[in-house]
Amino acid sequence: MTEKKKPHYHGHRQRLKDKLVKSSRSLSDYELLEVLLGQVFSRMDTKPIAKDIMERFGSLKDAMMARPDHLVEIKGVGPAAAAQWTLFQELFARMGETKTRSRVPLTDPAEVAEAAIARIGSKGVEEFWAAFLDTKNRVIAWEPVSKGTVNATPVFPREIMATALRLEATSLILAHNHPGGDPTPSMEDVLLTERIVETAKGLDIQVLDHLVVTDHDYYSFNEHGRL
Repeated sequence: MTEKKKPHYHGHRQRLKDKLVKSSRSLSDYELLEVLLGQVFSRMDTKPIAKDIMERFGSLKDAMMARPDHLVEIKGVGPAAAAQWTLFQELFARMGETKTRSRVPLTDPAEVAEAAIARIGSKGVEEFWAAFLDTKNRVIAWEPVSKGTVNATPVFPREIMATALRLEATSLILAHNHPGGDPTPSMEDVLLTERIVETAKGLDIQVLDHLVVTDHDYYSFNEHGRL
């Protein structure tokens, strides 16, 4: 019997892997996606899928941060690829959250902004998070407060304060995302911040900042003198 001929893409995939090892920067964006998808679809030509993903989302960053439920709308992409994307996004988020996990005192609220951008900056719906700090400005917990829609999320100051009291936090930093890409706070954001600050004052808890983030930028209430 003669050996069964391997599909044409096997040789192409191996060449891409060799190219990756030799000079990873030499691969185009869609070629990087090809290699990644090849880990999921070992018996499929992933070049057409990679190109479709790039066309659908426009850039490598937007493709990699795409919501899994949007990703599976592309022909040939199924639950296995969506799981791979979820894994990548979680790894990215945790790397960005390094300083909120290290128990090292924070020196700048921007360090929480970095974590918020990584965790929720690319989300398609609004999410509200809070970093709860101790007397030495060390993060006790970095937790989600609520999840909403593309332009709003319900937040209840009393629930935030209840968590702060439970954790024995003395201060906190608020953060939420704007899926539209503009970090400028809305009037609702301003009013909510005022309510939370007032509620916190009554419990001797300080709100150090409220950060509004996108996938690449943030707005700081503290930096703009609005706290």
